[in-house]
Amino acid sequence: MTVREPCPWTVRGTTAEEYPEVARVLGEALLLPAETLVEHERRDPLAEHDRTLVALDGDRIVGTAASYALTLTVPGGPRPAAGVTGVGVWPTRRRRGVLTALMHRQLADVRARGENLAVLWASEGGIYGRFGYGLSSREARITVSRAHAALRPDAPRDPALTVDLFAPGEARAALAEVHRRTVADRNGRFVRADKWWPHLLRDDERSRGEAGHLLAALVTGPEGPEGYALYRVRDRWELGTPRARVLVTEVVTTTPAARVALYEHLFSRDLTVETVFHDLPLDDPLPDLLVDRGQAAVTPFDGLWTRLVDLPGALGERAYAAPVDVALTVIDRCAPWNAGTWRLTVDDEGARCVPDAGPADLTVDVSHLGAAYFGRRALAGFVGAGLVAEHTPGAARRLDTALYEPLEPHCGVDF
Repeated sequence: MTVREPCPWTVRGTTAEEYPEVARVLGEALLLPAETLVEHERRDPLAEHDRTLVALDGDRIVGTAASYALTLTVPGGPRPAAGVTGVGVWPTRRRRGVLTALMHRQLADVRARGENLAVLWASEGGIYGRFGYGLSSREARITVSRAHAALRPDAPRDPALTVDLFAPGEARAALAEVHRRTVADRNGRFVRADKWWPHLLRDDERSRGEAGHLLAALVTGPEGPEGYALYRVRDRWELGTPRARVLVTEVVTTTPAARVALYEHLFSRDLTVETVFHDLPLDDPLPDLLVDRGQAAVTPFDGLWTRLVDLPGALGERAYAAPVDVALTVIDRCAPWNAGTWRLTVDDEGARCVPDAGPADLTVDVSHLGAAYFGRRALAGFVGAGLVAEHTPGAARRLDTALYEPLEPHCGVDF
């Protein structure tokens, strides 16, 4: 029997007064100026200090991990979730178990708060799988040249809609209303409390990069706002010829016609040669709306990583597309309360996930269940890769059918 060595790191909570030291560690880990982090937090408070953990080497902070309390759209509706953020280890204390100590403590704290899920964006994809997170969504950058930006003649257009341009602060209430009305349309989105808007609409020099001021294009109909796009224009000239680019950070609409109106506005800016949408759902309708869909250059990138913190709670609160009855032996090295065999039953009475003493249909790491949670990554693919063991033929496909969701998840906010 292997005896686990005691953890050499003390992990505890922190306070707002300690944030400059937390920012020093986080900034060095993520190659960000600590002063900028402190200034942003002073001006637009976003951190939840009562959800921030630090690891100590003596009295010195050498690691951090934090989370936001989110209301996250999952199959079946909005649910409480932890949005993990602010994870970093001082460079000379890496690979000594600091991150492991923080992740284990954070999972226990999240569970104690009654949040069955945790989600995060990973700066490096190889980090979080060993802590039970699975890549559950992919998003897309789409680039369209001005020469090929014509939309189909049968694209839905509504002459009653108007598009106007604002500084984002001038239209913040309308932006928030549109987002609130659409947050349940896509799994992976979360309800934006007021504190998120200053962060998302930040327009300082660092946010602009080489581009101009942030702009908000607002679509309005007879009943009020129906959509918006946030974007900047990067001015550029070559040999006396305009070569500017439209850089879009977000498009949110309540109707297809509002989306078409925004696309046509973004494609029609004078002196520009292309429009780049930095973050769209992987199945965004834009390519299908173009006269030539092949002219949309689509670059996928990793989105949310999802962790089932309380496995029976997370599987039991989710909606399903079909009945299923399957026994899962779950491997979970960081959350021992999840490890063991569970029977997931979905029928007319709902979903139940309870301990089971019988043989398993599948043996699966909790990270693969996290990857499959939003219904767009198939467990059958992990079976084919040899990462999930299928003991009952067809069990993975049956579970995939029950988990299936027709739309790709999309968060749209890198926190």
